[in-house]
Amino acid sequence: MRFMGIDYGTKRIGVAISDMGCTMAHPLEVVEVKADGSCMSRIREIANTYEITHVIVGLPYNMDGSIGNIARQVIQWSKELEVFLGLPVELWDERLTSFEAETVMMGFNVKPRKRKKAIDKIAAGILLKSYLDSLDP
Repeated sequence: MRFMGIDYGTKRIGVAISDMGCTMAHPLEVVEVKADGSCMSRIREIANTYEITHVIVGLPYNMDGSIGNIARQVIQWSKELEVFLGLPVELWDERLTSFEAETVMMGFNVKPRKRKKAIDKIAAGILLKSYLDSLDP
């Protein structure tokens, strides 16, 4: 079993994968969103290459726990992804993952330009690790 974590955005999609034991999350790449829909094909390539069995998509709840317009977009996109990949897709609370990713990179003195390029995959790794930790009995 192997999981893929996705931090969805309208410009970039962060992707992370788990190890085979489903204990660690590895930030993998940032997929650029283009009008041609090629991001879905790239996600499928990743899923096939790493033999992904489950996909976890970060759901951006509002801080009060409600669902806003962006979260509704993510829910719809996740349904489309599930059909496209033919894999189970589960939504997972991603509140503050981008903030946490930014904080981690600042702690390592990563320059702002490089942070912008990596933040989405780091956030995907954080949300995937959170999900994997919830599976631990």
